[in-house]
Amino acid sequence: MGGMWLLSVLFWILIIAGVVVIVRWLTERNGQGKISLTESPLDILKTRYAKGEIDREIFEKMKQDIEV
Repeated sequence: MGGMWLLSVLFWILIIAGVVVIVRWLTERNGQGKISLTESPLDILKTRYAKGEIDREIFEKMKQDIEV
């Protein structure tokens, strides 16, 4: 029974470390696609067009929708 407290402490250390690793991984992964609060909708649209996520026709239509 003397070693049970050691196993319990190690268990909780592993649980906490696992949570920290998962949270850091998720925040780093989401940081790559994060949209800045200072970007205007038109800036975001231009970025998507430049990345090739949308074609010119969709870009022009969405641009008109934004400007209205």
